[in-house]
Amino acid sequence: MPLRITLRQLEYFIAVCDCGSITLAAQKLNVSSPTISAAIGQLEAEVGLMLFNRRHAHGLTVSQVGRRFLEGAREAVARAEALGDLASDLAGTVRGDLHVGCLITFAQIVLPKLRRSFIDTYPEVVFHQFERDQSEIFEQLRDARLDVAITYDLDIPPDLDFQPLIDLPPVAHFAQDHPLAGLREVAPSELVDLPMILLDLPVSTDYFLSLFGATGQRPRVVERTRDIAVMRSLVANNFGYSIANIRPITDQAPDGGTLRFVPISGGPRLLKMGILTSRGAETSRTVAAFVEHVRENLSDASEFSFAAAMR
Repeated sequence: MPLRITLRQLEYFIAVCDCGSITLAAQKLNVSSPTISAAIGQLEAEVGLMLFNRRHAHGLTVSQVGRRFLEGAREAVARAEALGDLASDLAGTVRGDLHVGCLITFAQIVLPKLRRSFIDTYPEVVFHQFERDQSEIFEQLRDARLDVAITYDLDIPPDLDFQPLIDLPPVAHFAQDHPLAGLREVAPSELVDLPMILLDLPVSTDYFLSLFGATGQRPRVVERTRDIAVMRSLVANNFGYSIANIRPITDQAPDGGTLRFVPISGGPRLLKMGILTSRGAETSRTVAAFVEHVRENLSDASEFSFAAAMR
């Protein structure tokens, strides 16, 4: 008798393996836990294998045979998705799953609006968004867990393709009553001895610290955070200054405090926001359509750049 395995069962199985629990997988996939439990049970019954070890005190863990089965499940789902892309290309339609990554520092400003306009234009696309740091974006593009990403031109490896769209210069963030908040511009030498709140993310950290290279000193970092919203609130409450390249929609920190933004002088290196893909990714009609959509909608720097807002 042929096996009657569904792609949905495989997708649920992979999600549970990746998330480590049925509850987290259900939240990720926006389905109920009993639905996933039933699908896993049906899959195990169909293949005649115990894919998970079930221990009351420790929950669910992938069994030895389950780990081997996971490799085949990933391959089967990837091939099915590739077949769907081929069908879409042959039919001349933009449809199917699209996995889009965005650098975590500006995802909240950039991605939701792009997603809304894209799926309004292409309603047959199932859009999955992921907020990641730079290292995670590289890794997940290579593993085909992301189809395309929007990020900065920071340490782009040669096996990935970057298309620049917007130039974004670095700008110092200050509290409203900070002594330097009223300046037209500020030099790194004026900042280096002041307390700094560092946006501490892989690759991004090195960029911010490199802005002080000409001073021959390292900035006086007193606080580190991976969350740009937390960084802005700390700055607004006068725990230190910080630096970023993407401007918030308003001059208010998340907790209601007021921020002031001052350009950094001395010709610091600009960051370029753009599109990052793996080689050949745009052969997919859906990916190509999204890349073109991003080009059309992110070509104006005025929405994101401090420099444009201060002219």
